[in-house]
Amino acid sequence: MAAIKVQSVIDENPLRGINFLILATCMLIMFIDGLDIFLVGKIAPAIAAGLGETPAAMTLVFLCQQIGLALGAFLATPLADRFGRRRMLMLASMAFGLLTFATSFAGSIEQMALLRGCAGLFLAGGLPMAVALLSELTPRARRGTFIAMSFAAYSAGGAAGGAIAAWVIDDHGWQSGFWIGGLLPLLSLPMILLIPESPQYLAAKSASDARIGAILRRLRPGLTVSPGDSYLVDDGSRSADRASLLDIFRDGRARMTWIIWLACFFSMGNIALLAAWLPTFFQEMAGIPIQRFAVFAMIGFAGGLVGTVAMGWLLDRFRASRLIPGYYLGLSACIAALAFVPFEASLFVGVLLAMNFFQTGGQTGLNTLMTRVYPASMRSTGLGWAGGAGRIGGIIAPVAGGFAVASHLSLANTLLATAVMPLIVALLALLIRDDRRTG
Repeated sequence: MAAIKVQSVIDENPLRGINFLILATCMLIMFIDGLDIFLVGKIAPAIAAGLGETPAAMTLVFLCQQIGLALGAFLATPLADRFGRRRMLMLASMAFGLLTFATSFAGSIEQMALLRGCAGLFLAGGLPMAVALLSELTPRARRGTFIAMSFAAYSAGGAAGGAIAAWVIDDHGWQSGFWIGGLLPLLSLPMILLIPESPQYLAAKSASDARIGAILRRLRPGLTVSPGDSYLVDDGSRSADRASLLDIFRDGRARMTWIIWLACFFSMGNIALLAAWLPTFFQEMAGIPIQRFAVFAMIGFAGGLVGTVAMGWLLDRFRASRLIPGYYLGLSACIAALAFVPFEASLFVGVLLAMNFFQTGGQTGLNTLMTRVYPASMRSTGLGWAGGAGRIGGIIAPVAGGFAVASHLSLANTLLATAVMPLIVALLALLIRDDRRTG
């Protein structure tokens, strides 16, 4: 009999085909997450027109969606630490897919708001569960890069929402966006079945679980295991019978947890505001049709792809506290610049590219940092609850966007006010202590 350190086995293992299958599955989940979160904002004016409402009436939909996402982050993600990442991913994908498809049949703003709120309960779990699973099945030397690649898929999902707004809704109506958004989660289920459960999660529940040896041998062919072996989670995790939702505040983590929550509040609030209202800001305040803006925004999302991969590469080499503030300072400058660069100028696309580079890369940095701060027994909870704090920001900020539209504020004043939020995140990031050895 031997005591096998699960994390050490994974960290010392070279990349194999199974690692790329896990990456592809998590990238698909993140793509779906990005598509569905950003989709409503991309086609909001078309939905409002189709339901006989003004664009400002969509505030209720954005509000309910963010409430659902916030509740889901606080309630659903701890279940992944209790019942397993893969099992909860399958449940969340199935429920979210069915609810999103049902949204295409909404006949009023109130019905749509209710369905988006219910869908948000399940959508909220996809990102933190996928990131937790990916971080626990990837060797440490490539973990930051793989997580960044999954966030690149998130950006690609946002760009796909722009493509739907630009080329699909005119011919097939706003309902077509929800047909696509509902079908993809259901198609992801077979891929989720092919990937293994987190061995760290299993080891935290039972050190003698025979499934752990089979998973480690799948990740590392040739590894010798015996029926009597025990498996240790060597990252500071508590055993399942001692684990608590409050562990994210214990053992010196409280200060970091509060900093991360505040940073996510302003970062994700800013993302939700721009996702929900930026196309409408330009249509209502500058007279730019959403179809034209969607084409530019889709190009701009390429910046998010580069920003996430760049952040992952840098995080494998440098401390997050040296990287994240710079990203958010750049984001603030780009949001402010959108207020003054003419829409027809070629520089406008460049600013959108840079804005997405800094926005998505910065949030990737925050999420990757959390996989280092929280050990496996509380990782999904830590990621999910920080996401819940961010979703609360996502509830408040879009309401402010609706107020700006209803009050007929100028585009310049609206965007300059929005640029303050990433400045706050940059200041909070300076307080982060990042010990890369905990990754």
